Formats: sequence, C-alpha cells, structure tokens
Amino acid sequence: MVDSKLRLCTLRASFRLAVALCVVTMVTIANFAYARQAPDRFGLGHATVVGRARAIDGDTLAVGGVRIRLEGIDAPESQQMCDDADGHPWACGVEASRLLSQLVAGRLVSCEERGLDKYKRVLGVCRVDGRDINAEMVRQGLAWAFVRYSRSYAREEQSARANRIGIWSGAAQPAWDYRAGHWQTAEVSAPKGCPIKGNVGANGRIYHMPWSPWYQRINMTGGKGKRWFCSEDEAIKAGWRPVGHR
Repeated sequence: MVDSKLRLCTLRASFRLAVALCVVTMVTIANFAYARQAPDRFGLGHATVVGRARAIDGDTLAVGGVRIRLEGIDAPESQQMCDDADGHPWACGVEASRLLSQLVAGRLVSCEERGLDKYKRVLGVCRVDGRDINAEMVRQGLAWAFVRYSRSYAREEQSARANRIGIWSGAAQPAWDYRAGHWQTAEVSAPKGCPIKGNVGANGRIYHMPWSPWYQRINMTGGKGKRWFCSEDEAIKAGWRPVGHR
C-alpha cells in the first residue's frame, strides 16, 4: 500500500514537472517570436530584433541569428589603417570593431529594422539601455555618417570632426573609398572581373570581399567547390554566407 502511494506521488510530481517545463518552453518561444516580430518599442512603427549581440565588424552585429548592418553609418574596415595627428598609422578598423563589441558586451540589444540594403542585409538602428549605438560609433569618431543614404548622424559627425576625435584626428580614407579601391584592384586579376572569393572549408561555404582580412590568404586553386562571384547577391543566392556570420 505504501509503495503504491509512493509511486502515485512520484507520477504526480513527474507530471507537474513536465507541465512546468512545457510552460517555460512555450513562454521562451513566445518571447522569441515577440522579439523578432513585434512593432517598434520606440514608436517609429518598425519591427524589432531583441537579443544578445556579437560584433562582426565596426558597423555590423549578429543578434541571435539575424545579421544587422547599422543604418546610417559606415565604420573603417577591419584591415583599414588611419593616421593620427602626427601622421602615425593606427588600426582604426580594429578599434571600431573593439568599440562596438564593448558597447554590446553582455547586454540586451534592441534593433529597429529599417529595411534592407542593396545586398539584402537587414538595416537597423540598435540600442542598449536606450542609447543609440549607431550614434555612439559616430560620436566617438570610429564611424562616418553615411550621408549618401542617410543624414541621421550628421550632427554626431560634425561634433567628432570639430573635436578631432578618432578618424578625425588625422588623415583617414572613408570606408566606401577604401572598399572601392580594393575592389578595383582585385577585379583586374579576378576571372571575368568577378573578385569575390567563395571558399569551402570546415566552416562551410563562405565568401570573402576584396577587403576581407583573409582575402589574400585564400588560394582559389586546388580546392573543390571554390568559385568566384561578381556580387554579394550572387554569392548569397548560390548558398554562400559572408565571413564572420554563423
């Protein structure tokens, strides 16, 4: 009789535990769906992506499984060097990536989706504790206001330039000119003028732009499945993913 009651109590406890686990799972899924699909919390009418973030470079975040290009700014590329006030080179691209990593480290990031760029990447304005990360990158002189597409951060750039902070402390080639120069150099020797390298390795199929830190290290001969692309859109449609995106 005692054994029967004990078994009954055990079954009831197991049932309650299963129900509790089910509820937790459903709440987690609901919260994720809300974070991915909810209207903008800041009243701008945009969808939001909320979660822990990882900096890919100075103007790109991975929030969960979503890769977000910070809208309205353009940071130095990872390999890019700038000059300080005395003409000495410094790794402005590395510093930009480092600052963005610091801004999001261990914090919940909320990104308002602002559409897609020409490469079909999500554009977003991202915040941590209500602070605009995009603005902070420009304010601290580690990104340009990308006025070709948006004047949202022109005021922050004007302030950083006036105070000669970061990229404004000396000579610095705008990131868009830096990329254009590397593209033009690479397409001269690339097959059919298509300079994007599609590599196949242990991490899968990854494409590298001419300004990628690993571009020069990739040997395009002798490997199975490697191929050249003329555009990022072409690479993505073929099933390749950008470097740094997991």
